[in-house]
Amino acid sequence: MAVIVVHLVVGVWLQRVVPVFGLAVGCLALSRWSGARPRWSAAVLIGFLFGLLGSGLSVAAWDEVRPDRLGPFVGWSCLVTDPTPRNGSVVAVFDVEGERFEAWARGSPRRRLTDHLAGECAQISADRRVISGSAARRAAVRHIVGGLHITAIGEWAEGPPMSTASNRVRRLFAAGAARLSWPDRALFAGLVIGDDRDEPQEMIDGFRASGLSHLTAVSGSNVAFVLAAAAPLLRRLKPLARWIATIAVIGWFVALTRFEPSILRAGVMAGIASTGYLLGRERPPRRVLTLAVGLLVLVDPLLVWSVGFWLSVAATAGVAVLSGPLARLIPGPHWLALPIGVTLGAQLAVAPISLVVFGSLPLVSIPANLLAVPVAGVVMLYGLPAGLLAGALSDLDLLGRVGRPLGFVVQLPSAAGTHWVATVAAVAAKVEPPAPWPNVGWFAVVVFCTARALCKCGQRGRLPDHRRR
Repeated sequence: MAVIVVHLVVGVWLQRVVPVFGLAVGCLALSRWSGARPRWSAAVLIGFLFGLLGSGLSVAAWDEVRPDRLGPFVGWSCLVTDPTPRNGSVVAVFDVEGERFEAWARGSPRRRLTDHLAGECAQISADRRVISGSAARRAAVRHIVGGLHITAIGEWAEGPPMSTASNRVRRLFAAGAARLSWPDRALFAGLVIGDDRDEPQEMIDGFRASGLSHLTAVSGSNVAFVLAAAAPLLRRLKPLARWIATIAVIGWFVALTRFEPSILRAGVMAGIASTGYLLGRERPPRRVLTLAVGLLVLVDPLLVWSVGFWLSVAATAGVAVLSGPLARLIPGPHWLALPIGVTLGAQLAVAPISLVVFGSLPLVSIPANLLAVPVAGVVMLYGLPAGLLAGALSDLDLLGRVGRPLGFVVQLPSAAGTHWVATVAAVAAKVEPPAPWPNVGWFAVVVFCTARALCKCGQRGRLPDHRRR
């Protein structure tokens, strides 16, 4: 399976037949040299075909992000993303006649956009324009074909039923999050549903510098906690009904968190795992991740150019493949070695991407993750039902002035956990050593793990005297 997916990704990425053919020839030569089973050769041949398919899909996907129509537009258009404040403007993506355009709204359009969410539709007067320079490619990866200069926004209307339902939940959750103090409420929304639009730039920079920015990107842990919260109800159902309900919960949460690349990866993996459980054919996480990547790239080839997607895939692969061996190399009790191994596995796996894209990999991310991740997990598990309950209590007129204080009490654990995570990120960002010391530190970590692995191999290689005789 891995060989097939690698060929597919290479075909999508390079968009050429020759590199895919070269990869297939190299894999076949390696299989002959290593004496691999015939099934390996068949997988390489199938992978070559998928590489050709990926190349064609990639070319077609890039052709689709070229605008068919530019110029003036007057009519109904629906929001694809939630409006996000940025540099004195509000940024939003609109669906205009089946194509996505990105708008930077100021003035009156900015005020008219602020309180609305993805899926809602408005009558707009706008001008569709070409995006130039490097911004064009970054926009195209998100299926955006051009820019939109909005001159006026008229009346609004609700969108499709699914969008309307998810928006009601998000607004109810936002009312519950308002029980927290600023800026913890913005971080709380990021931890639970990935809504980081209102996070101040200082907080964003602190989380990046401390290696904790992954906590506000909704991923597998969030899906796992949502399924854990729904488990008491799911266990009461028969297998087929439980599978249908599980897929429905996953789909609902993916829609609630706006189909970000990381949550798409997590949702597809959860769906594959639940399907395997239903069929009695459970697979290890590595196989599930490989299959999820292949399916997502087939559906949306442009994900190959998404940094967020590959960070999510790499971190998951690091946890699945490296965490166990690394935990066994770390001296100390298992309850401490395992979380350190998980943190190291994820950080080492994302290191190449982080170094190429961001230029650094924070050294403090190891202790910061050990301190923040367990508490963030509690916030993720408790936060969604607590936020919805607090929002509902705040809106209750029957309780008069009692609803808001009750909502505050319900959110006390969320407030404490969120503030702890924010504090860890802020302190870690301040103590992060300047370059080149983080790279030196990571080199020392790699040397230590390598030395421990060699020592363990040497110990296993030495036989006791009575066995030598």
